[in-house]
Amino acid sequence: MADRRLQVFHTVARLLSFTKAAESLHMTQPAVTFQVRQLEEQFNTRLFDRTHNRISLTDAGQLVHEYAQRIFELYNELDSAVREMTGDIRGVLMIGASTTIAEYMLPALLGDFRKSFPDVNVQLKVSNSDGIVHMVENNQIDLGVVESPVSNKNLVIENCRMDHLVAIVSPHHPLADRKTVTITDLLQYPFICREEGSGTREVIADYMARLDVPASQISLTMELGSPESIKGAVEAGMGVSIISLATVQKELKLSTLVALKLDPGLERPFSFVHQKQKFRHRAMDELLEFARNYCKSHSEAV
Repeated sequence: MADRRLQVFHTVARLLSFTKAAESLHMTQPAVTFQVRQLEEQFNTRLFDRTHNRISLTDAGQLVHEYAQRIFELYNELDSAVREMTGDIRGVLMIGASTTIAEYMLPALLGDFRKSFPDVNVQLKVSNSDGIVHMVENNQIDLGVVESPVSNKNLVIENCRMDHLVAIVSPHHPLADRKTVTITDLLQYPFICREEGSGTREVIADYMARLDVPASQISLTMELGSPESIKGAVEAGMGVSIISLATVQKELKLSTLVALKLDPGLERPFSFVHQKQKFRHRAMDELLEFARNYCKSHSEAV
């Protein structure tokens, strides 16, 4: 394995924070500081400037960081090449997913993946779409799966499958007997929405903008952090909402919610997002290919 001091330095340089690096590496902050100081002693120069609780790379630190990046890329290439030669697929993968995807799509996908690749340990982090993209940008996760467009052109974005969104109301709501509704119909009632940064909220905002419906028309009564909480509030008659059809299958069967098609229809892609890396763990390639095939075979499912 590559020099531990170099690993620790590389993590601090990437996050520009000893505290965040310690959390990422599951180390104490003094231990992280000690490893960096050892590397500075080896090179007989400072690698970081520390001022007012902020750090930045010195010229020497920038040079070491560039070489460290190349060293780790070569190590990953070596690791992947040997494992490909021996057919050994194992390791740890950090996956991040937005809330809807983590709750309704990934459990089945990752369960099936584990059956095929039992030696790959997949760890999952859940956040809203903005949070997941931020984790990918900062190399905190290997792969993100999000439900809103990604604007960072330095990342690789690959559509997985399309997700259909519908309006939901309680069975006793005045709109419950309708088959379809427009956004204008919905906005006559208190509206329940996801929090800022949510992919669902962003998609709804874009949908309204395309239809020239001003955001000021929304009578926003609640902002909630998950599909489950939104469904509960709508069931209780506290308002209406727009949500992924995938998330309301149980409620539709139990008749505790009514789903109405939107006119015009609204759909969005679920997308994989990851760094543009020349070399990746073999396990990452296997997971991506497995997920692509899973999405194709479940394109009409949740």
